[in-house]
Amino acid sequence: MKKIFIGFALTFLLLGCTDGEETEKASPHNGHQINGDLREETAVEELPQFLDHYSDTIADIYSRAVHYEDVLVHIPCYCGCGEFVGHRHTYDCFIYEREEESVVWDDHGAKCGVCLEIAHMSMVLTDQGLSVDEIRQIVDDAYQQGYPEPTPTPVL
Repeated sequence: MKKIFIGFALTFLLLGCTDGEETEKASPHNGHQINGDLREETAVEELPQFLDHYSDTIADIYSRAVHYEDVLVHIPCYCGCGEFVGHRHTYDCFIYEREEESVVWDDHGAKCGVCLEIAHMSMVLTDQGLSVDEIRQIVDDAYQQGYPEPTPTPVL
């Protein structure tokens, strides 16, 4: 498992957290800002326009995250968003609200390497057949030191 985590870490080292510059570039007509994060509503299979300012890797994580709600709502985020923007779990970093045919996207995850890394790792490990409990243990172990308090995500 340590090799898996190192691989994810190296991938997102290149992404890192942004300084919010992308939020400033996003058109105010595309959505609205809450706590510095941009939100935009689209159809479920349509990505938000704010992702036009980010890499294809980040857009890919967003396109997949909407379909992994059943996993990501059980995985805490360790970037500090629980305290600063009220997130409850990793899913909140990408999706503000999901209806049957629409999604209100949140750009918080696009601006943070920790959010991206945790979501990507969780989705890949799910695809490899690990349970939510196993994935959560890997995430908790990887981020237990040197990161802010996790989101208040209840254990499954």
